[in-house]
Amino acid sequence: MTSIITGDIINSKKSSPKEWLEALKSILNTYGKSPLVWEIYRGDSFQLEVNPNQALEACILIKATIKQFENIDVRLAIGIGKKEYHSDHITESNGSAFVNSGECFEALKKTTLAIKSPFEAFDNQINIMLDLAQLTINNWTNTTATLVKTALEHPNLNQKQIAKTLNKTQGNISQGLKRAGFDEVYKLLQYYKTQTQSLC
Repeated sequence: MTSIITGDIINSKKSSPKEWLEALKSILNTYGKSPLVWEIYRGDSFQLEVNPNQALEACILIKATIKQFENIDVRLAIGIGKKEYHSDHITESNGSAFVNSGECFEALKKTTLAIKSPFEAFDNQINIMLDLAQLTINNWTNTTATLVKTALEHPNLNQKQIAKTLNKTQGNISQGLKRAGFDEVYKLLQYYKTQTQSLC
């Protein structure tokens, strides 16, 4: 079992790619090398292969990375399944994980994050949770997004250390994480991981 994340930048024409492209590449690079593990195509679309239990955290991290920049957001579809054909380019590989990711992506209308796997009950449950989480996530400001990105990338740092890293007060960090719904998002990530471990 593997998972394929298909994504594209919303309103990419409203922002200079020079700004967000390097930040996106930097995050994708943490999961492996391009074009084997990830690839950007058509300028503002991308695919990434990750372990299924990492997929949601990767999506939240990508979301926080992109929302640091004004006027843009990102649509993300997680497909879980098999990889039957291996190519040197992730966009040329194939299997049910790719099909599920593509179908999930095509079905994204009002939502910007969803999942499709061979397990319907799992999908229904997680997608309801994702819809609820997006009521908060989709409203992150660029400051909040930077804070969430830092907290996710450095899980061992406490609020005092995050404050030092971002040159802010601990009070700012505490309020910012609260506004971001960080504790709730973190609980969702942990729950998702336990569920995918029992699936795969």
